Amino acid sequence: MRTPIFIRSFLFVLAMALTSAAHGAPPVYKVLDLGTLGGATSNGAGINGSGQATGYSSTGGVGSQGFLYSGGVMTGLGTLSGTSSWGSGINASGQVTGTSSTAGDAAYRAFLYSGGVMASLGTLGGLSSFGNAINASGEVTGYSHVTGNAFLRAFLYSGGVMTDLGALGGDYSMGMAINDSGAVAGYASLAGNTEIHAFLYAGGAMSDLGTLGGSLSYGTGINAAGEVTGYSGTSGFNTHAFLYSGGVMNDLGTLGGSASLGYAVNASGQVTGYSKTAQDAAQHAFLYDDQFGMLDLNSLLEASYSQYVFTDARGINDDGWIVGTGFNPAGQLHALLAYTVEPDPAVATPEPATLALMASGALGAAMWRRRGLRRS
Repeated sequence: MRTPIFIRSFLFVLAMALTSAAHGAPPVYKVLDLGTLGGATSNGAGINGSGQATGYSSTGGVGSQGFLYSGGVMTGLGTLSGTSSWGSGINASGQVTGTSSTAGDAAYRAFLYSGGVMASLGTLGGLSSFGNAINASGEVTGYSHVTGNAFLRAFLYSGGVMTDLGALGGDYSMGMAINDSGAVAGYASLAGNTEIHAFLYAGGAMSDLGTLGGSLSYGTGINAAGEVTGYSGTSGFNTHAFLYSGGVMNDLGTLGGSASLGYAVNASGQVTGYSKTAQDAAQHAFLYDDQFGMLDLNSLLEASYSQYVFTDARGINDDGWIVGTGFNPAGQLHALLAYTVEPDPAVATPEPATLALMASGALGAAMWRRRGLRRS
């Protein structure tokens, strides 16, 4: 028995909708200028799943100050009695880590900002420490001077205790990112301190992630699956952004220039950072997606936001929202937030609800046509 025409019409339209969804389209972004704390400039550093962000801003006075941007308001985090602080990472609860100078700017301390209070995390016995990232449990990673201040070591702060994570045979290491499982990404020196390699610290052990061909690599971001991004010197000595996944360090290329640096990676494996453009003419923020490759973030802005120029992108959440730094239409260097909007319907990937509506509409049209044929 031949399939009725209205069912064939419905199946055809549904197949076309599913085909469109499979091909997809790059994201399109609007831009939010996060402003400043009264000074001329601000820089974006981290973002959580709710769109809360952190970074640092000039205040119009001496030094700069870390901020928490939430609900349309930029709030200064204060300092640990010094003149300056900066926010580096933010978790799902809006807790912030970063670094502040102490009284008289005599030293620096990693901090945890929670409930409106900034608390010092101490050091590994040396003069200063620096906070870089925080996970959902409030665990923090960064780096600290050890006793004697001879060198800096990566740390994991958990349960009120700062633990030295060691190195890759050398003396130096720095923790740069942490996921909710407590895995840390960063970089460390090898024996002899002549090479620096990206590392992944998990299960109490530090693993060398290798390089893209040179002697240097730096891990700067990690996602829930343990994928790591960063940048590495190639055999040509230029640095390229990488994504380390499945035991392989993949070169993400550049935006046409000689160098790129990756800083953050989300659950979908999207990476953001910055790259030199063709002939090293400028530095632009990028978004890397394995379907579309490395894209200039500025090329993804909705037309009405084309006067913004992202020069750097330091954080990305699982919805693809990006925080970074760039120039607003007035030419001011500010922390900027790029957030997704529905793509052009002509090339968009329909959402599941949209697919259902399309299918329902097709079925309704086909049934109406069938009734019309019967009446004829």
